Amino acid sequence: MTITSNSSKFPIRLSPFFLLTMVIIISGLSQGLLLPVLAIFMEERGIPSSVNGMHAAALYVGSFAMTLVAERVLGRAGFKKLLIGGMVAVMIALPIFPLVSNLSIWFVLRLIVGIGDSAIHFTSQLWLLLLSPKERRGRNLSLYGMSYGLGFSFGPFGIRLLSYGQLLPFILLSILTAMGVLLVMVRMPNMYPEKVAGNARETRKYGRIYRLAWFALFTPLLYGYMESTMNSNFPIYGLRIGLSAEQIATLLPFFGIGGLILQLPLGMLSDRYNRKLVLMIARSRWWSAVPYRSTGRKSFLEPAAVVHGSGGLVGSFFSLGLAYTADILPAGLLPAANVIASFHFCIGSILGPNVGGAAMEFVGPGTLFVLLGSLYMIFTLAGFGFRKQSLEKNENMNRL
Repeated sequence: MTITSNSSKFPIRLSPFFLLTMVIIISGLSQGLLLPVLAIFMEERGIPSSVNGMHAAALYVGSFAMTLVAERVLGRAGFKKLLIGGMVAVMIALPIFPLVSNLSIWFVLRLIVGIGDSAIHFTSQLWLLLLSPKERRGRNLSLYGMSYGLGFSFGPFGIRLLSYGQLLPFILLSILTAMGVLLVMVRMPNMYPEKVAGNARETRKYGRIYRLAWFALFTPLLYGYMESTMNSNFPIYGLRIGLSAEQIATLLPFFGIGGLILQLPLGMLSDRYNRKLVLMIARSRWWSAVPYRSTGRKSFLEPAAVVHGSGGLVGSFFSLGLAYTADILPAGLLPAANVIASFHFCIGSILGPNVGGAAMEFVGPGTLFVLLGSLYMIFTLAGFGFRKQSLEKNENMNRL
């Protein structure tokens, strides 16, 4: 698949990659701050963890809604307009959160942020994926993931700014987002994905994508579940085992930092060796150790080490999953595959806070991590049966 552009003067080699990574850093900052801050606000107000989790899922409901129309909107509006639209939605919604305390308004604002974030991620991921040659796909997608992880890791530090006023961190994020919007407007070309399929093929392509790449497309679901669980449920878990809000703000970034350290090495390994094998290895058994190491302890050093190591291993799931999907599928199916990946991410993100919140309320806090560990074990076992099927189906795809 190729991309058409109405700007011949734009230097495609460097500027798009730089600006896309900058945009995703800002997006990571907003998500890394918003979810834990609102979870802490609601926990301090005595709202049950199950309700807290359901409310947090509103962000991903908005993402899910955007996913359903993302491919069609991208075809009509182009990469630049859709990216700017998503950033503007987030920029407007963020500073309203600390100005109101009504949960219904927060729910609507989360929906808006979810729609905006989904537009940002869908556009930037697909754009970068299509611009990356196969031999550097893992590296480029890993750098993209590192950019998001960088913002995501530093986002929770904004909790410390709340002592200067609840509005301050949200205003700063809106200003950063506005700066990103201006740079995209001035420096990015108005690009469009090439139209590749008629209506007859449209009805068949999603089934074909699932048949060929179901294992690779499983990774966004797992990553969405994990990310939303850590941001929405972990602050509640930390408060219930005796950690302070400041300790939680310090502990949460360890997850993202672990992903930052190993993201690029894992991406480069996947380019050089077997990408599926790297994905199977990059899952962690340490999640189940977190509750046993942290419960009842005043120190958070041990859970920090566990979260840091686990985040390093699984922080690359989304980017490596997209790279592996691009290895399996022809370029013409990648926009639809990216829709499926975003859809899976939203489903996992909606399930994470709800399942995790209910598990903590009705079973116990440690169940949060037992569930995570079990999901990654299922993923690894599923990988053993995928290679033979994928090879056979790729051969069939080449004949079509």
